[in-house]
Amino acid sequence: MKKILLIPFLFVCYLGMGQSSTPALIIGKPITIDKIIVAQHDFPNMMNWDQAKTACLKLGEGWRLPNKEELNILWRNKAKIGGFAPKYYWSGTDEPGVAWKQGFTYWTQALSHKTVKYHVRAVKSL
Repeated sequence: MKKILLIPFLFVCYLGMGQSSTPALIIGKPITIDKIIVAQHDFPNMMNWDQAKTACLKLGEGWRLPNKEELNILWRNKAKIGGFAPKYYWSGTDEPGVAWKQGFTYWTQALSHKTVKYHVRAVKSL
């Protein structure tokens, strides 16, 4: 009997290991910088560009990837906002097959293939 109960328990645990589907956990206590509202937390896993765009939209009305100018504002205010990984983040600014990314260790903006996985921080306009 104990072995039978263990299998469903393990399955439920496995399902909970993906991206958080609860917007409140990502948005947290957002901070306002310039004319944008910034989610308190990154998504728990790195994502490709299409996944990142979809995940931000699922947070609710108005949430999205920051454009490359807004992502630079986040970088300039990273100490005030907090919680950024010293890695690359996706922007919503894209061109066919590529999109802009920004490094959060040193200031760098560059184009990257949309299939590469980077960190994601959602924003919305005031």
